[in-house]
Amino acid sequence: MINLDIAFVFQLVNFLVLVLLLNVFLYKPIRKQLADRAAQINGAKQKSAEVDREVQEKLASYEARMREIRAGAADERGALKKEAQQQEAAILDKARAEATESLSAIKAKVAQEAEEARRMLTASAETLSSEICEKVLGRSL
Repeated sequence: MINLDIAFVFQLVNFLVLVLLLNVFLYKPIRKQLADRAAQINGAKQKSAEVDREVQEKLASYEARMREIRAGAADERGALKKEAQQQEAAILDKARAEATESLSAIKAKVAQEAEEARRMLTASAETLSSEICEKVLGRSL
């Protein structure tokens, strides 16, 4: 029984030494590697989250800038369109004024020519009527 107790104690001491050696040479380095790896993974996740946040901020900034540019372009396009419409209205008004002026000049010229024609016809009518009267009556007036 003493041999069994000594063998048991010897095995128990041997087991404890083995556990202690495994802890020092195997478990602690593995735990350290796992902790380092976990720290690297967490660092990479944080860096990835930071990069993602920066990308989202830049994207939001880019989209806001694009909205501003589009709004500015729309305002400029509206201003140019309004200016073009004003120029078109001015050109049309000028053309209408010129057409009205030209039409008035033509009407005045036609009226003048008609009056001249009336005078000439009146004078011709008097001459013709005198000639007709002379021929009809056969004498000179």
